Amino acid sequence: MKRALGVCYYPEQWNETVWEEDARRMAELGLTYVRIAEFAWSRMEPEPGRYDWDWLDRSIETLGRHGLKVVLGTPTATPPRWMLDKWPDMLAVDSLGHQRGFGSRRHYDFSHRGYRQDCAKIVTEMAVRYGKNPHVAAWQTDNEYACHKTVLSYSEAAKSAFQDWLAQRYQSIDALNRSWGNVFWSMEYRDFSEIGLPNLTVTEPNPAWVMDFRRFASEEVVSFNRLQTEIIRKHSPAPISHNYMGQVTDFDHFDVGDDLEIATWDAYPIGFLSDRGFASDAHKRHFLRQGDPDFQAFHHDLYRAVGARRSGKDAVGGRWWVMEQQPGPVNWAPWNPDPLPGMARLWAWEAFAHGAEVVSYFRWRQAPFAQETMHAGILRPDSAPAPAYEEVARVARELKDLPDVAGTKAHVALVFDYKSDWAWTTQPQGRDFSYFRLAFDTYRAFRRLGLDIDILPPDTSDLTAYKIVALPGVATLTPAMKAALADYKGLVLAGPRTNAKTEDFATPIPLPPNLPGLQATVARVESFPPDVTVPLALGGHFKHWREKVESPHTVEMTLDGFPALIRQGNVHYLCGWADDEALDRIVTSLALETKLKIQHMPQGLRRRTSGDWTFLINYNPHAVTHDGITIPAADVHWSRS
Repeated sequence: MKRALGVCYYPEQWNETVWEEDARRMAELGLTYVRIAEFAWSRMEPEPGRYDWDWLDRSIETLGRHGLKVVLGTPTATPPRWMLDKWPDMLAVDSLGHQRGFGSRRHYDFSHRGYRQDCAKIVTEMAVRYGKNPHVAAWQTDNEYACHKTVLSYSEAAKSAFQDWLAQRYQSIDALNRSWGNVFWSMEYRDFSEIGLPNLTVTEPNPAWVMDFRRFASEEVVSFNRLQTEIIRKHSPAPISHNYMGQVTDFDHFDVGDDLEIATWDAYPIGFLSDRGFASDAHKRHFLRQGDPDFQAFHHDLYRAVGARRSGKDAVGGRWWVMEQQPGPVNWAPWNPDPLPGMARLWAWEAFAHGAEVVSYFRWRQAPFAQETMHAGILRPDSAPAPAYEEVARVARELKDLPDVAGTKAHVALVFDYKSDWAWTTQPQGRDFSYFRLAFDTYRAFRRLGLDIDILPPDTSDLTAYKIVALPGVATLTPAMKAALADYKGLVLAGPRTNAKTEDFATPIPLPPNLPGLQATVARVESFPPDVTVPLALGGHFKHWREKVESPHTVEMTLDGFPALIRQGNVHYLCGWADDEALDRIVTSLALETKLKIQHMPQGLRRRTSGDWTFLINYNPHAVTHDGITIPAADVHWSRS
């Protein structure tokens, strides 16, 4: 599929007299796709049961007349004010018992069945009316599930649905009591109706209770999304997508992906570095106007895998887009720098190098009103071109000249598991322990060697295509993954905290890690604050987390005499959270053993292979020379491999 550009547009927010000119300018700029309508419920259904589609008909027709393809969003992320009169208990409740209110967005509870009925009605009306429209090329369900911490709700609707979910899962209250270990602290229940939600307890709630609540909440997102996809498919042949976010793990994206043809995500590199990054202050200063050089790539590879779920293809073949790409300063981060010149182009080409079909910028014109007045667009509020305008035009011209780039299977795989994030958030044992950060550290260690990485879901059953598979911190190995590891002949890098919990959130016997082909026992663990580290005999340190492991197969030690790295056959177990120095040494050793071609990349420069093309992506604010090639600041170089 040929790569393309798109933009997010809100015709309901602008006078209809500018629609025609906007569409003409979009087409002239080289855009192909336009996402609309995902926030327009109050204009579609201004009163209960009274629909107004004329304006949307005209806007779709206007865009289509200029050769633009519409991505039509369902509006369920922003229910209109009258919905609260109909369902006053549809609002989500936070962990402190405070009800969320009207006046922004995402003010609904996934578990509220009445609200779901109205969602089904509006989606049905849209699908019937536009399902066969020739200008509607794709759909988007809702908008950014989990944004603003809205997956976990502690409402009466959620409690009732959770009790039903538990009854289905366990069948008997005795089975639940045994599974959760409720004999501890006299927490035993007599009936499912006695079970509440795991908030407002005197001290920490039973972690098994919390973990089941996280599973339940994720499945509520899945079923809410499925409600919409099943309706749309009855009336439209167009593919369906959802726009995920960065570093958001509140629900299992792989499970949602089972019902979607395309995974999309919203990429705001500078906002993420300021708002969600865990890098040093020096790192943040260096990449202040560019974003972290690995954060976007990680999510490109993750959502490529999510996009493969429904098709049954491997991680290389997944369909995915960037639905919202940052074109200038955003409005929502603690600080909002202006991107360096060239970054709007660089981010697009990095996405295409990782296999994106479409990069769509948010938004066409900067809004002069409401919450996002400070969020830049391709145009300024007065419709003059913003700085990103010419960069988008350049990418559009380059797309015409560069042959289509095909996906390439990597030699290295990283297993990423949303449930593991829930597990270690539930019981971190160290205040700053982060599963996402642990997985991300491993990912970027391989990237620093110039290697490509495929990200795999935790139920992967075949690993034979890869030379190295890493699974740091995967809390509970699935039966499929255990079988795949038992048959795997390449090198495995596990630990720390791999296979450390049962499905019921208990400590397994035999003790962890209990990996196929590895004789080792985690005897005890410790966590420590950021200013404490454990030096390793061969260089580098353990930080945050260390396991004291018993094994006859130690190949590296800590300076205080405990195993740091264990190897038996093809399985390596890392007994702590290694810093960059130690991790670089370990992954380099693995890569050399498997005869992978490595290149130690300069700071801020990354390499990506895509089909016959090699891309060098320079996130630095200065030029970098590598392998005889000089790449200017905030620029991309590509050549045939």
